[in-house]
Amino acid sequence: MNILVLAAGYATRLYPLTLNKAKPLLDVAGKPMVEWVLDNLAPIPDLGTVYIVTNNKFAADFQAWADGYNQRHAKVAFKIVNDGSTSDQDKLGAIGDINLVVKREGLDRDDLIVVAGDNLFSESLEEFARFAKGKDAVLATYDVNDLEAIKKYNTLTLDEEGRITAFEEKSQNPTGTITGIALYYFAASTVKLFETYIAEGNNPDQPGRFIQWLYPRLGVHTHPIAGTWFDIGSKETLEEANEIFAKFRR
Repeated sequence: MNILVLAAGYATRLYPLTLNKAKPLLDVAGKPMVEWVLDNLAPIPDLGTVYIVTNNKFAADFQAWADGYNQRHAKVAFKIVNDGSTSDQDKLGAIGDINLVVKREGLDRDDLIVVAGDNLFSESLEEFARFAKGKDAVLATYDVNDLEAIKKYNTLTLDEEGRITAFEEKSQNPTGTITGIALYYFAASTVKLFETYIAEGNNPDQPGRFIQWLYPRLGVHTHPIAGTWFDIGSKETLEEANEIFAKFRR
C-alpha cells in the first residue's frame, strides 16, 4: 500500500507565513504539519512508498524535510514529485496532482492512501488502513458535533453499512454533523478511475469532488477517525492547533 500526500497548494490565505514556506511545513506544536501526518501513517503494516506531490517552488524544501525525517525516525521510502507549477495561477489542482502522480509513477498497480499534508491527526491511522483493505474506496469521516461548524465542510448521508448515499458541499441547512475529511483509500482498480474523471473534463481541484463523482458509480465506504482531527485554513486555526496539539506531542 502506497501513500500519496497532497502538498502542492500555495495557501495564499496564510500569507505571509506561506510566502516562502509550504503550508504543510509550518510548525504545529513543535513539528511540521506533514510530520504529524507521517507519524500517524508510519504504523501501517506493509507500507510502501510515500509520495509527496508538491510544486516547483517547494520541492527542494520537502526533499530536505524527508531526508531529515529519515535521520530522526525509522527509514521511510519517500519520493518527492514536482508537479511543475510555480503559482496559484498554473497549479493543477488536487485531483489533477493525484492523476499526474498516478500516471507518472504507475500507482494504479497497488492500493493507495491519499491524504492532505495539512490535515492533523492525534492518533495512528493504522485502523483506517486495516478497515479499508479489500474495499474499493473508503473516505475517512469525523464528527464535528456542531451544526454551525459543519457548514464549513461537506455533509454526508450514510446507509446502514456506512456507505455514502448523499454528499453535499457546505450545506447551509445541515441535518447532521458528520463530514468527510481529506483522507482516502482507493483499491488499485479504483485508482485507475482518476484518469477517467479528468478525461471527462471534471473539476481538477478539491479531492472531495472525486468522491462526489465516484460514490454513485461505485460503493464508497466510510470510516470514522479516532482522536482529534484538525483542518488548518487560517492564522487563527493555526494558533488554535498549536494549543490543542501541544498535549499530543510525543
